[in-house]
Amino acid sequence: MRKLLITTAALFAFANAACAGERYVMVTHTQGTDPFWPIVEKAGKDAAKAIGADFEYNFAPSGDMADMAKLIESAAASQPSGMIISLPDADALGGAIKSAVASGIPVITINSGLGASKAVGALMHVGQPESAAGEAAGERAKNEGVKKALCLNQEAYNTALTDRCVGYFKALGQDLNMIDVSNDAAQIETRTAAALQANPDIDALLATGPHVCEAAAAAVDEVGAKIHLSCFDLSAGIINLIKTGKVEYTIDQQPYIQGYMPVILLHLYNNIAVLPGADLPSGPGFVDPTNVEKVAAQAGENR
Repeated sequence: MRKLLITTAALFAFANAACAGERYVMVTHTQGTDPFWPIVEKAGKDAAKAIGADFEYNFAPSGDMADMAKLIESAAASQPSGMIISLPDADALGGAIKSAVASGIPVITINSGLGASKAVGALMHVGQPESAAGEAAGERAKNEGVKKALCLNQEAYNTALTDRCVGYFKALGQDLNMIDVSNDAAQIETRTAAALQANPDIDALLATGPHVCEAAAAAVDEVGAKIHLSCFDLSAGIINLIKTGKVEYTIDQQPYIQGYMPVILLHLYNNIAVLPGADLPSGPGFVDPTNVEKVAAQAGENR
């Protein structure tokens, strides 16, 4: 990945064509409760500023895929220079993305949807291979003595989050054990506590988002159980939980790369017709007590 980033930076240096009038639109899935997405948005704005382009960020507050598809269609109707779209549900969003591509708009998918990106017509995907990330988390959990686990999924429709859970249990050698905890912090805590009380033999939780992990930690405290808690993504709260020993590790998929690189890559594609020959993996990488101090200052800001 380092070679790809260096190559991209070098190509960017040669992309001197004027980009007056360039406008890039990002549409993501979120209900505004996940601290991950503001970093992606910030990175997209930073990239657009670097090349002198306009940047728009949109999401459906409802979290409904039909509403997200309408946002994609509306953005495509304005004929931007390119679109960056997360793809948690290819069945629900694929039609809107294909229509955008058919109208001549170059699209790069980010975050969710690696396996479906090419099928919907995207140029490439920038994100984390989710199944592999889940397996990495599961292998580590197994080595750390986990016997019976539960995966907490905040977006049941999101194939990427399911892939994390499936990979985790595959590495553990256990059957998938996953519950929908919603995106609401209070519900996450309540549902997690109820699951732990109903199944006292559970000794590990995997949270597929940072806000889920923080709420799960509160549930573990409430129940008073001894739980191996691991999670995905970073926040200031997760950093503190790692420092205090309540979270064993989190997997960082580098949201800044997911927001920044697609804007630069679309700019290169539009101006000098170059594009990497492969998708860009932004993760996974572990953050744990051995390196938490190095990334603490960036948590919630650029990581």
